[in-house]
Amino acid sequence: MTDPLQPLVDLPGVRAAADRARDALAEVHRHRTNRRGWPTTAAEAAVRASRSSAAIEGASTEIPADGRVADPVLAGSLRVGQALDGDALRNLVGIWQRAPLQALARLHLLAAADLTDPEQLGRPTSDPDVAERLDILGQIVLGSPAPAPVLAAVVHGELLALAPFGSADGVVARAASRLVTVSSGLDPHSLGVPEVFWLRRRQEYLAAAEGFANGDPDSVGDWVILCCAALEDGAREATSIAESAAE
Repeated sequence: MTDPLQPLVDLPGVRAAADRARDALAEVHRHRTNRRGWPTTAAEAAVRASRSSAAIEGASTEIPADGRVADPVLAGSLRVGQALDGDALRNLVGIWQRAPLQALARLHLLAAADLTDPEQLGRPTSDPDVAERLDILGQIVLGSPAPAPVLAAVVHGELLALAPFGSADGVVARAASRLVTVSSGLDPHSLGVPEVFWLRRRQEYLAAAEGFANGDPDSVGDWVILCCAALEDGAREATSIAESAAE
């Protein structure tokens, strides 16, 4: 069968951007600190990712000394970060590789626990168009041989465009992108922190996501390349974490 993502891979600049992201993440996994100490650096990466993802939504990034986070968006993002670290990550990756929509429901339950009614947690909208596109997205996740950076960008962009849950959709979309990078072996220990890049370029990020949603080929290509650049930059953030841990 023809891969529906192949036209994206063939867009100008996409494959080269994906290769740069892959090389950068492979290099940080070879860092001397990450050869054995990756659980420590991965935990720090998860916290930085969670805080940055919440900040993109306009939430606070303050984590009080007692750990009692008042901002519901940040609290949800931190819960998602915990699910993307250690043994919890392995469990979630297993679900993602079998039933991606179930994994998305789990992410929403964690992200939106303080934002919506309990009966709405993990339940996407009943809009049939959204349901159809989610089903297609799930099939792509399970079947596309596209380079992992491209697949991560598509999952990320499609979830932002659909906003299937109506709350915490941005946090869920960025977390799903991380799941792609881990489950594909692109970033197996979840060391990268692309969320920092997206936060620093928040307006560019939001504009590019809107372009992806509009479906114009050039805009879709720009989104994928931006996401690949974020993965590459996230590897540099991971290197700084590793260097700090080595001191």
